[in-house]
Amino acid sequence: MEDQVSPGMFSLASSDPEGHLINPAGMDAEDLSQIDQIMQELSRMREIERKIMRSTQRFMKLNETDMRAIRKVISSTYNGKAVTAGDLARYLGISSASVTKMLDRLEAGKHVVRKPHPTDRRSQCVEVTEETHQAAREQIGRHHAQRFEVLRSFSHSERDVIIRFLAGTSQAMETSLDSAAHIDESSDSDS
Repeated sequence: MEDQVSPGMFSLASSDPEGHLINPAGMDAEDLSQIDQIMQELSRMREIERKIMRSTQRFMKLNETDMRAIRKVISSTYNGKAVTAGDLARYLGISSASVTKMLDRLEAGKHVVRKPHPTDRRSQCVEVTEETHQAAREQIGRHHAQRFEVLRSFSHSERDVIIRFLAGTSQAMETSLDSAAHIDESSDSDS
């Protein structure tokens, strides 16, 4: 059975009741309740995204790295950019050997083809087959299209607030992650 996000699981009262990480000073109960609702909806959206990815992976018989590679190639193709194995290695954060194995597997499964690079005769580029592109569009694209429809219903200024929230949250979490990595590296060097 898949994990479900329970109501209140990410509420301030249940995740940090002693205030070790979050200082709610200056906020009334309505403000805190609204923030809890936002956190709950973000958690619900992440869980739905995971379900979509698992369903798509099962349907297409691919793993998460394969799916990320295919999305990268499709996106780059839309932008008129050829993707090489080296590009995928950097994007995925994996070795060249791992990318080669992945591409061999994807090519054998008729998900990608390797073709001569359009401008660099010494290298090859990767293209997604039409069948896989269509499957990805049907399996993932139609879900992403629903986000567009929801965002269409907001005004320009409301979308600005959403952008500010998402960008600010991403930046704060990235900074927190970088700080944690720095602490981990420091403790490793002390050993």
